[in-house]
Amino acid sequence: MAGNLSDSLKKNISSAQLDLIQRVAGEASLLGLPIYIVGGFVRDLLLGHPGLDFDLVVEGDAIKLAGSLASRYGGRVTAHTKFGTAKWNIRESEIGNRKSEIVNRVFLDLISARSETYKYPAALPTVRMGSLADDLRRRDFTINTLAVRLDGAHFGELHDELGGFDDLKGGWVRILHPRSFVDDPTRMFRAVRYEARYRFKIAKDTRTLIPEARAYISALSPQRVRHELDLILDEPNAALMLSRLDKLGLLESVHPALHFDGSMRRRFESAKNTSNPELSNDRISNIASSNIGFRDVRWLLWLMTLSGREITSLNKRLHFTAPLLKSLLASSKLLAGLPAFAHLKPSQCVERLDALPLSSIAAVSLAAPRGEAKQALETYMLKWRHVKPKTTGHDLKNLGLEPGPQYQVILRKLRNAWLDEKIKDERGEQAFLMQLLGR
Repeated sequence: MAGNLSDSLKKNISSAQLDLIQRVAGEASLLGLPIYIVGGFVRDLLLGHPGLDFDLVVEGDAIKLAGSLASRYGGRVTAHTKFGTAKWNIRESEIGNRKSEIVNRVFLDLISARSETYKYPAALPTVRMGSLADDLRRRDFTINTLAVRLDGAHFGELHDELGGFDDLKGGWVRILHPRSFVDDPTRMFRAVRYEARYRFKIAKDTRTLIPEARAYISALSPQRVRHELDLILDEPNAALMLSRLDKLGLLESVHPALHFDGSMRRRFESAKNTSNPELSNDRISNIASSNIGFRDVRWLLWLMTLSGREITSLNKRLHFTAPLLKSLLASSKLLAGLPAFAHLKPSQCVERLDALPLSSIAAVSLAAPRGEAKQALETYMLKWRHVKPKTTGHDLKNLGLEPGPQYQVILRKLRNAWLDEKIKDERGEQAFLMQLLGR
């Protein structure tokens, strides 16, 4: 044990969080179960910016504790007996009905302290119930092994079994044992993420183990690798992290086409610093389709210079979602043919762009160098795609035209005339329509 964080907990978390913690700790005390907050929440609390989420580890039966909480306060429990874990649905509990901050949380995870072993490199772990010390030793880095006890008179006790507090003060990311990266190669990606997020350094004894462990990345499933890269793309310092992964040879170990060079970094920066507030990076998901969000836009900014063949090959390794894969391929094609847009009429630009996912156009417009082609994409995003003729199919029917494919031909010609400024008002549209109809 090293110190007490009871005052820090009370000062740095919301009253709703504190109320929830105290209720859970009180129930654990009645059952004689030591309970701790462990990991990232404690790390960030000591760094001065605690988050909303926390892991609760019980020395004993976490499922029993969850059931007792549900009996007292309501809610539902989902138990996973194989791992000794339980989810307590707070939203449906008495607490959730009274505390708006807790309602948003939905679930509280309760975990039985356990040990883990790995049958082979990159395998999912085999779990056995254990003590708090066992549970701390199964974790990735020393800075994530700090625990705060919550039950009874022990409230606020800081437990530092593995030197996490000293590494936190020193700014070091350090694994717990020499086979850590071999057991779980995703830890190499997390090491880089923590290093850049907190402006720490990967400890030398940890960094020297990366070259040997890189070979085991190929044994990771597509979902596990992409999840780590997704988390990195969610970070404000994503470009710094990807650059570090590239220098450590970790991106190439995922796939030969995967890298992060200066041009990619500049695209991230240009997207972040765009002078057009309507097309800023943080608003792009509102402009693009509902299936593409901020993270996916960063995937597009990163990979749009790859060829279609490289993206297709990379998809076999990372299993992108269908909308993202479609947007990646379209972004690659659009970027390669971008210079031509400087010489096209607006109607010609629109004809080409209407066939592409909006997310691809948005991402390439963010990344494109200043010039007429970039201006064409931005104008499409903000103006051209919304242009429609005033005439409708109903109007054409009233003019005596039989419904059929000719409707779309006429309406498209009207739209093109508006785009190319051959039509400037409704009277001009009517005159152009009569000309099309030969009247």
